[in-house]
Amino acid sequence: MSTQKPVHTIVLDTGAIIKNHPTVSTLLAQAESLVTVPAIITEIRDAATRSRVETQLSPFLTLRSPTPDSIKVVSDFARKTGDLAVLSKPDIQIIALAYELECERNGGDWRLRRVPGQKGLNGSPPSKAKPEESKDDSSAVPGDDAGTIAVQEISPVENASAESSVTSTEDQPEADASKPADATDADLKEVTDDLASANLKDSVTSSQPEQVQAAEQEDESDSDSDGWITPSNLKKQQAKDAGVSVSGPAEPSTMQVGTLTTDFAMQNVILQMNLNLLSPSMHRVKNLKTFVLRCHACFQICKQMDKQFCPRCGGPTLTRVACSTDSKGEFKLHLKKNMQWNTRGDRFSIPKAVHGSSNGRIQGGGKGGWGNDLILAEDQKEYLNAQTLQKRSKERDLMDEDYLPSILTGARGKTGGRIKVGAGRNVNARKR
Repeated sequence: MSTQKPVHTIVLDTGAIIKNHPTVSTLLAQAESLVTVPAIITEIRDAATRSRVETQLSPFLTLRSPTPDSIKVVSDFARKTGDLAVLSKPDIQIIALAYELECERNGGDWRLRRVPGQKGLNGSPPSKAKPEESKDDSSAVPGDDAGTIAVQEISPVENASAESSVTSTEDQPEADASKPADATDADLKEVTDDLASANLKDSVTSSQPEQVQAAEQEDESDSDSDGWITPSNLKKQQAKDAGVSVSGPAEPSTMQVGTLTTDFAMQNVILQMNLNLLSPSMHRVKNLKTFVLRCHACFQICKQMDKQFCPRCGGPTLTRVACSTDSKGEFKLHLKKNMQWNTRGDRFSIPKAVHGSSNGRIQGGGKGGWGNDLILAEDQKEYLNAQTLQKRSKERDLMDEDYLPSILTGARGKTGGRIKVGAGRNVNARKR
């Protein structure tokens, strides 16, 4: 007997293929078909990864290129969200392929968004009459069950009242039957009301201890399970550590198209378009939390995390800010409440540039050589030279005799492998 898989089609990105997470067996167990674009396969340069993909994944992988119309729709949407500058051509093709498959499987883009921040979706499902009929039928069944239960509960009382009315009318004469009958009916109504209220009180009092015990058991289980990692919440904890928020219960209906990627810019566009986004643990991601760079001077949002200068105003005023994208496609920045901009180094002006000597005796800059090779803009030759030097010295031999770690040398200005920009924190410190 064939079981229905939770996802029909999964669109794979390069990260999931190279990292092999999730594995091929997991993908085949969760989806009917695996699809990607041909440009993704050409991005794999590692020989071991390429051989693994060719032997394990290629027999089950379908290569398909999106149409130019789908690429145009995704490009326009990514331009409005501000992610187009950091998206490569294969990334745009992956999102366009997911968009195209979503329209094919669902009969149009009625469940997607055309503009970032759009309230609601593009439209309603094309076939809406059948679900309404099924809903009416399903809603009518519980109502009928409830009605039969109510009738079964009330029927003994009604039977008893009917029997008592019959016996009372039989015992009394026919001439006086009307007056006593009215009296007995009123009395019987009062009796039935008293019996119904007593039965309700008994049922409520009997159910209260059971509800209290169940609530106490739930509280005890919740208090015991808080903070512990169990086999039931292992995948949620892994997704939480990865920086994404997944939906808790599994959706009963089959997901038509899902995209598996770890790139933040792609995830942001996918969520804002309301496409289905999957995490490596094969859960649907509905809330995304990550970081961006925000300029403190002109408030420009930069999603290239390796940038040190603002792409709009050119100043070294980029700060790392947390951001989130929810299931409705709303992008929010989470700023610090009492953020203080560091003004250290603004008391004294930058020294006038003075040329040095060829033998190196005069270094230039201010007193003691301060201000020499000072980096203040991205297009300075000193910054370009520092970038070239950083690429050359990226791999260091720890067994080299001339190498000393920063904890011994005291060089803390280049923490994190970033180039030192500006005069530094101690520019106005008193000289000893």
